[in-house]
Amino acid sequence: VHLVESGGGLVQPGGSLRLSCAASGFTFSSYAMGWFRQAPGMEREFVARITWSGGSTSYADSVKGRFSISRDNAKNTVYLQMNSLKPGDTAEYYCAARWPYSSQYDYWGQGTQVTVSS
Repeated sequence: VHLVESGGGLVQPGGSLRLSCAASGFTFSSYAMGWFRQAPGMEREFVARITWSGGSTSYADSVKGRFSISRDNAKNTVYLQMNSLKPGDTAEYYCAARWPYSSQYDYWGQGTQVTVSS
C-alpha cells in the first residue's frame, strides 16, 4: 500500500496550493479519504474528509470555506485545494485512507510540507 502526497511548497499569505495524493495497493474507490496536518510542536489534526464516492465531504472549522477536498477514483487520487492560505496553515500535510466500516484510518502517506510565509 502506498499513499504519496505531492504539491506542497512555499506560498505567500493569500495564495493557493493544490495537494495531490496518489494511492496504490488497495481498492481506492472503496475507501473514504482524509487530509490531516501537523505543525511543529502540535498534534496532528483533521483537515478534511471525503466518502468513497465523493458524495459527501466535511471540513475542520479552521479551513471551511477556504479548502476543498475532491477525488478521482479513475486516477486513484485525492486532492486538497487550498485557497486564501494563512501562516497558521503551515504544516506537514498527510493523506489517509479509511475503510468505511473502520473506526480509524488504515493507511497513511509520508506527508508534504506546506509553508505559508511572506
